[in-house]
Order: sequence, then structure tokens, then C-alpha cells
Amino acid sequence: MLLGTWNLENLYRPGGEFGPKDKAAYETKLAALAAVVTGLDPALLGVQEVGDPEALRDLAGMLGAGWHIALSEHPDGRGIRVGFLSRTELRVLHDTNAFPPKLRPVQTDDEGGTTSESGRGFLAVETEPAAGTGPMRVAVAHLKSKLLSYPGDRFQPRDEGERARYGAYALYRRAAEATALRALADVLLAGDGRAHDVAVVGDLNDEVQAATTQILLGPPGSEVGTPGFKVKDRGDAGRLWNVAPLIPAEQRFSRVNSGRRELIDHVLCGHRLIHRVTAAGTGVPGAGAPRLPSVGADPQERRGEAGSDHAPVWVRIGS
Repeated sequence: MLLGTWNLENLYRPGGEFGPKDKAAYETKLAALAAVVTGLDPALLGVQEVGDPEALRDLAGMLGAGWHIALSEHPDGRGIRVGFLSRTELRVLHDTNAFPPKLRPVQTDDEGGTTSESGRGFLAVETEPAAGTGPMRVAVAHLKSKLLSYPGDRFQPRDEGERARYGAYALYRRAAEATALRALADVLLAGDGRAHDVAVVGDLNDEVQAATTQILLGPPGSEVGTPGFKVKDRGDAGRLWNVAPLIPAEQRFSRVNSGRRELIDHVLCGHRLIHRVTAAGTGVPGAGAPRLPSVGADPQERRGEAGSDHAPVWVRIGS
């Protein structure tokens, strides 16, 4: 079975502020997205940037019969949210945007504004992707973007001091959101990832070695590709493993930012799951390295473009 994650980039029905301007552009976008999902053929796909719930249903309708949908009820200010497309029925376990207890609100702007919740909700579901395999628990997330915005809907700062401050505010939020997502992962692991199939997927908006991404891993010392990976220890109960090292080097990116390839979309697996992973990749399996546009600091530049500026990230899991 294939488990994946994909940022669908501004999936809105046409005519609104953020989506395609007309029906033709919308249908072109849906067709491009549907072609990739068909090529992936996932059992379960976490998705991000669903602006209109009906747009995801339109996409599912193009994939044929038998698809199930779950969506978070905690969108951000643009209306985008996370969700799942699944071949099997989904049971929603958690849909939350709250920071965990003891984590104080973080600063968000020059006026001293703070927040104690994530910009977009975290959604956790349970499903049984294949008969007889038992339940799988998966959380999907979309953490605070590295693309900075400023008061007055600006994408450029007034000066470098403002750029630095708003970069710090974004980092505060992304770190707090990663902490909240790790708290949800702990709930899904239920004390022992050796006994439960658990995964966390999504657009984490930073790379493998970023401090915010590392927060999610739990106890250190057993990463894929290190000597400790095959050595059992007590930390295995709480760990999550990033599958990034299993992705072929030429495919190890999910976005191109100002000409630079970066892997900011991730699949992390608990102990029971990571040891059944047989392959990992980006884009469509068998198609080689993804072909992606290079994006800049203004997300409005791609309004209405077909497809997505992200590549899906996936793992294949054996029985």
C-alpha cells in the first residue's frame, strides 16, 4: 500500500479571491491534480491547501468511485485546511489547532499580538488500508510557512529590521506548531509505536535537519541510515522516523524555492510502520525526479496555475 502527502496549492473553486479565475482554468487544475493522484494510486493521501471543501470533492469525483474524504474544520485566514483522501473508510480521531498545555502563546507581530493556536488545524484519522492489517493512525499537518507576509498584505518588508522580526515571529509559530503536532503524535502512539501503526504526514515548511522538523522525531539516536536504526532500545516506543533518507537522492525535494530544491513535505513513521517501508519517493512512482516550477516570495503569482508547486511525498508499506 502507498501512503503519501501532497500540498495541492490553492485548491479553490473558481471566482474567489485566491483560486482560478474561471471554470476552464479550474477544470485544467483539477485534471492535472487528478492525473498525479491516479499515478500515485494511494491507499491514503494527506492533503494540504484545500480552500473549498467542495473542490476536494470535485477532485475525488474525477478519480472514480470509492474514495473517502476527511477535512479539518480549522482553516486559516485564507480558508485553506488539511485533509485526507482514502480508499477505505476514515474515522476522525482528533481535529485540533490548540497548543499543548504549558506552551505559552507566541508573538506574531510588531504590535505584540500573540497566538495560542496553530494557523491551520491538525487532523488525525484511523483507517484500515488493507484487510487484516489492523488499524493505522495518521495525522496530517501544514505548519507555518517560511514565506513571510507583513502588515497591509505586503510580501516585501519596509526594511531589513522588519524582515528579521517577522522571520522570527514565523519561526516562533512554526516551532510551537511542531510542538503541538508532536503532542498529537504522542496521543496516536499511545505509549508505544512498536505496537501501533502510526504516521505523521504533511507540509512542515522546512527541511529535514531544521530544528522545527527535528522536534517531531522524539528521542534521538536512531535515524534511518545510522548505526542505531537497527538497534532496539526504549526510545523506539516514542520515536518517529523521517523517511527522507530512503528517497533517492535525485528525487529528494518536494518544492523549488527561487531555483533551490528543498524537501519541505515529509512522511514520518512510528517504529512498527518504519520497519515495513519498502520504498519512498517524491512525485509519481517510476517517473523520476519531479518537474516543478520555481516559486518566489509572492504566492499570488501562481493564482490559477494548473497542478501544484509541490510534489507529493510517498512511502510504500509492505504487509
